[in-house]
Amino acid sequence: MRTQVAIIGAGPAGLLLARLLENAGIDVLVLERRAPDYVLGRIRAGVLEQGTVDLVEQAGVAARMRAEGLPHEGIELQFDGDPLRIDLRQRSGGKQVLVYGQTELTRDLMQARAEAGTASVYEAEDVTLADFDTAHPRVTYRHGGATHAVECDFIAGCDGFHGVARASVPARAIELFERVYPFGWLGVMADVPPVRDELIYAHHARGFALCSMRSRTRVRCYVQCPLDTDIADWSDARFWDELRSRLDPSVAEAMRTGPSIEKSVAPLRSFVAEPLRFGRLFLAGDAAHIVPPTGAKGLNLAASDVRYLAEALVGHYRDKSDAGLDGYSARALARIWKAERFSWWMTKLLHSFPEDGAFDRRVQRAEFDYLAGSAAAQTALAENYVGLPV
Repeated sequence: MRTQVAIIGAGPAGLLLARLLENAGIDVLVLERRAPDYVLGRIRAGVLEQGTVDLVEQAGVAARMRAEGLPHEGIELQFDGDPLRIDLRQRSGGKQVLVYGQTELTRDLMQARAEAGTASVYEAEDVTLADFDTAHPRVTYRHGGATHAVECDFIAGCDGFHGVARASVPARAIELFERVYPFGWLGVMADVPPVRDELIYAHHARGFALCSMRSRTRVRCYVQCPLDTDIADWSDARFWDELRSRLDPSVAEAMRTGPSIEKSVAPLRSFVAEPLRFGRLFLAGDAAHIVPPTGAKGLNLAASDVRYLAEALVGHYRDKSDAGLDGYSARALARIWKAERFSWWMTKLLHSFPEDGAFDRRVQRAEFDYLAGSAAAQTALAENYVGLPV
């Protein structure tokens, strides 16, 4: 079998890259080790920067996103119940974000591939990457009881933090930077209306809380919790009571609750791999970096990686120029580290760290008060939240 670009991973990063390349006439094969239902069952965030929205438009899969996505012009921060609204549009020169679930975007991309007759290979087992340090990379995999070999020009590793792509790189060729946070998020999804039209990020002595949404009738809410939290110990009633205790009383009183349709604990980490190119293998998305979800950067960073990589590959095939490929790693990492910094800052401001004492709490409060009184600080937050230039 022969293709121009083999894409490992059929999450939103891999599918979006495939769509952009195929729109440019580049032959693509997408391999995914999980079944489609498993991929769609992953519960992820969905706050899209304007640059991500524009890229989805460019890919030609934005119809449902335009119809169902919720534009947000601001976010609310709270510190021990004291509210502060950040006007994203005013502070960022007219930009905003769009709330549209990552699962829904993945579904749209899957449907577009199916309609175009370019179906991905799901449940591909024992995927192996070889010879990507030569001019003739190869990928082998098992599917349907048979072993398949694929010759290609390039390999794009979009298969997530635990995927085979980054694991195939020799340890001496890659440097890993990581911070694991000493807490997680206990999240609940429920079919009730959001308590506000915009997201609420709350700091409280008991821990962080977030009121988010997937639609006008479905919420996704979180409370900070220890890493060893057992969700079996958390009834729906206990979760909603804990969430209310960490919010402004007026918000807590107005909140509508209901039975959970999903409940899980997610650990938080910051992670970056450098570089992102190894011969003809390129890493993108969660294979290359992880950010705490506090700053809503995970999917958006994956989208900017995909933008850069798609432009570079189109430049190779259409313009016979490898300048984009040669500069991909440095270009992507420059934006990745800025997003890592912002996500770390939001996490540090809004969470209770086990090692922190009274001094640290006072500094957090001073940071919040400075933000509340400084147009410049609010502008910096808004510019990062809506997305730095790509």
